[in-house]
Amino acid sequence: MSAASRIKVVICEDQPQVLKTQLKSLQESPEIEVTGTALSGEAVLELLEKAQPDVLLQDLGLPRMSGIEVTRLVKKRWPAVEVLIFTIFDEEEKVLDAVKAGASGYLLKGSSSERIIEAIREVKAGGSMIQPNLARRLLRHFRVPEADAKPPAAGYREEPPTKPLTEREVEILRLIAKGLSNNEAAGVLDLSRATIRTHLEHIYQKLEVTNRVEAVTEGLRKGLIEV
Repeated sequence: MSAASRIKVVICEDQPQVLKTQLKSLQESPEIEVTGTALSGEAVLELLEKAQPDVLLQDLGLPRMSGIEVTRLVKKRWPAVEVLIFTIFDEEEKVLDAVKAGASGYLLKGSSSERIIEAIREVKAGGSMIQPNLARRLLRHFRVPEADAKPPAAGYREEPPTKPLTEREVEILRLIAKGLSNNEAAGVLDLSRATIRTHLEHIYQKLEVTNRVEAVTEGLRKGLIEV
């Protein structure tokens, strides 16, 4: 793979040993080029002033300036930079705030290098990365609470997609809603990753959305899937 086609990544992590581990796993990938590392939000913003990567791997639990604040500033100054955040199990509300601030996805700390690289590839391509452990709870925040919902008019029926999804597309949407990556969904359905990606593109077009979170949310709204 040529240097020009590699995905440029910056890592922001305040724990040196964790940073070292992440750096090592990414440097072993021929499709990733780590262009910089930082131990704090202030340092990563300074780094990005000089050159912007395709993807910023951003830890949420930073000292002083929080990962959420960093994400918000990065997306405001450099909207083309995709932010992929690292989180732990008990940071659900922070994950939601990070997504609202502009993060394209999240990973649990301790994820395999294969999972991290696939997530980087996914957000670089304009998608979003959802982890199964947090996906269901996170998606509930995107749904209108029952108390705020207006009662439907008599005879009302939720509008179906303009173009109905095929059985295979609904099957893939269900797997994505559970948090499976393209690679994992391909394994479950015995399909190639390229085929899964093509199906996802068709799903996005039919539901008139641009990423996984929107696709799953729209699928829930239209009653195509349940979470």
